Amino acid sequence: MQSPPIQMLTICGISELSDPRERSVTHVLSILDPDHPDPEAFGAYERHHRTILRFHDIITPLPGMILPAPDHVEAILRFGDEVAEGHGAEGHLLVHCHMGISRSTAAMLTLLAQSNPEESEDRLFERLAEIRPQAWPNSLMIGFADELLSRNGRLTAALRRHYGRQLERLPNYTQVMRDLGRGREVDMAA
Repeated sequence: MQSPPIQMLTICGISELSDPRERSVTHVLSILDPDHPDPEAFGAYERHHRTILRFHDIITPLPGMILPAPDHVEAILRFGDEVAEGHGAEGHLLVHCHMGISRSTAAMLTLLAQSNPEESEDRLFERLAEIRPQAWPNSLMIGFADELLSRNGRLTAALRRHYGRQLERLPNYTQVMRDLGRGREVDMAA
């Protein structure tokens, strides 16, 4: 089993970016809504490599909104290649989105799967939950990662089990996700 290119992994939301512990990052993947301004917190960070992606946290097409697409997940994988070529194990990778729950956790899972091709899908989701206990990865993004990483449906099957564990642990997510238009993911839970 390959170890991740970077040992220090953080997932957070925009409101957590000003936490001084996060300022020592070497690599940042920012996933923002298309109309959201660039977070000012990065002005206080040490020098780092940063990639910004802009799309909405949705799983079905909605008027005026940008749905996650295969191109976005391909960009995440290119970012993963850059991280692997960068600082190595001594680096600190930060992935953030608006709340640090869905797009960022899907991106981190994608990066973990990319850097650990022999690791089981269930173990990848366990590691994700260790990094960000409230993780509810965007199912559309996981589906694209599943295909691009040739996991043959195994990432999506593990996502279903992850959703089931999250709903047992965080029962309020059932209504929250339904209210956010993510009922299909609640129904996916195994």
